[in-house]
Amino acid sequence: MRLILIGCGRACPLKIDTEVFFRPEEIRREVSSIRADLYQLCRKALKRSITESAFVPVRSMQLLAVITRAEIVFVDNLNYAVQDGKGGRMIMLAWDLSHSGQRDAIDAPVPLEIVYLHNSSADLHARLMSEFLPALQRLDKYESVDHGIAEIIPLRCR
Repeated sequence: MRLILIGCGRACPLKIDTEVFFRPEEIRREVSSIRADLYQLCRKALKRSITESAFVPVRSMQLLAVITRAEIVFVDNLNYAVQDGKGGRMIMLAWDLSHSGQRDAIDAPVPLEIVYLHNSSADLHARLMSEFLPALQRLDKYESVDHGIAEIIPLRCR
């Protein structure tokens, strides 16, 4: 499930929608780790979110990363499925962060388990190792800037 925040400044209220994601059967798991700076940017994005999840578009791969405290899932923006009358996008890969607290220093790699949910998940993970960090950095840069509040001025025709 995904929460999307939609708002247009003071004039309209904040709206939270729900979206469905499908999690296929797990193919296999593998113990691995990610860089500390990548993990810390994920935590920063999660902390800024007003919900319990943060969303990071990885546009170069047509994926959406959904960050929670327990895991990061990578959703295929193009692969849509319907089950029991509900439609949603497919989770392709997950990083289980349940062991993330087990490190000796703040700059040490963060342990995790890679959860493969699709036959192409190994290739997907390899590519994410170079594409996910820049996506997080773009989001962090965008969210660090004060964008102010949008104002809509009606156009008066004479």
